[in-house]
Amino acid sequence: MQNNCIYLDNNATTKVDSEVIEVMLPYLTDYYGNPSSMHTFGGQVGKAVRTAREQLAAILGADESEIVYTSCGTEGDNAAIRAALLAQPEKRHIVTTQVEHPAVLNVCKQLETQGYSVTYLSVNHQGQLDLDELEASLTGNTALVTIMYANNETGTIFPIEQIGLRVKESGAIFHVDAVQAVGKIPLNMKTSTVDMLTLSGHKLHGPKGIGALYIRRGVRFRPFILGGHQERGRRAGTENVPAIIALGKAAELELLHLEEAITRERKLRDRLEQTLLATIPDCVVNGDVTQRLPNTTNIGFKYIEGEAILLSLNKYGICASSGSACTSGSLEPSHVLRAMGLPYTTLHGSIRFSLCRYTTEAEIDRVIEVMPSIVERLRALSPFKNDDAGWLQEQEQALAHR
Repeated sequence: MQNNCIYLDNNATTKVDSEVIEVMLPYLTDYYGNPSSMHTFGGQVGKAVRTAREQLAAILGADESEIVYTSCGTEGDNAAIRAALLAQPEKRHIVTTQVEHPAVLNVCKQLETQGYSVTYLSVNHQGQLDLDELEASLTGNTALVTIMYANNETGTIFPIEQIGLRVKESGAIFHVDAVQAVGKIPLNMKTSTVDMLTLSGHKLHGPKGIGALYIRRGVRFRPFILGGHQERGRRAGTENVPAIIALGKAAELELLHLEEAITRERKLRDRLEQTLLATIPDCVVNGDVTQRLPNTTNIGFKYIEGEAILLSLNKYGICASSGSACTSGSLEPSHVLRAMGLPYTTLHGSIRFSLCRYTTEAEIDRVIEVMPSIVERLRALSPFKNDDAGWLQEQEQALAHR
């Protein structure tokens, strides 16, 4: 199954590009020196790390000195949030959204127990923010605004630059979790209002266990991990050289293929989405259908459970998702879709398909072929099949009190 699976869960993780593996391997075998060492053997490794940093900076439109390597997106989010607060100890207010990744939401919840106040901005039925609500939430006490670039479940893209202009006027630091955006849409930090930006290697055909944090030159930053002088004193610990090299190459390849991939993935995504909507009754696209990632569609199939759909797809070797991989296994419905106010009939039957540049037309055709029969079979077994209004009302009430 592993070699024959149809993998449409790329927002969870991506296949490591073969060219990335090729450039990475020598730094696990022959070039094993410490890049901080003074001798030539370590120095050649240090030079390779600098090249990789330049490759990563290029996809962000940033300077290589503004890149700090981390272990993952979660570390990057934690480091950015805590650094912003440490740099402004007199300010005790944070603004974020109800639809952030747990790497942001759970930090904010913990900070509330430590005396910080947090505003969680709402979203509409398309998953978009109200910029007036954002502006009204900003005060002189606001230290940080942390908002994702694109939602991992629906693909909805937030108007980051418009948000950034309002944040700058307030004097707060602006952090963006761009884990789902880097490598999927063009970015240019040189013209951006973003102060700090998080990314993760395994979302752009690099390995797991490596990420980075962009920190705009001049932004005050207090390190999250203390120790040695690595990363210009901003993140201690011996560099994960093979993964750094791999991330640099992955970024280079994503930038090289970006425009072609956007066009191709959007075309395949739209074909999948439009055909399923046309052939399967009672299904709807969740999220903003105009402002979203080109590779992502989240479709709600009414009256059935998403987990049952995923298990059925799995029997055909098709991999998809019902939400964030970081919350899989939870029986709770998606916090993102709940924040959007989706009805219970749709909420539990929503599936995310996320494509990549390796996705083929034949794979999309296969999903289109099997989905109608899967949905028809599951609906025949569903307690919703007779549209039991009393049962439905009971479920809606239970959901509202969670």
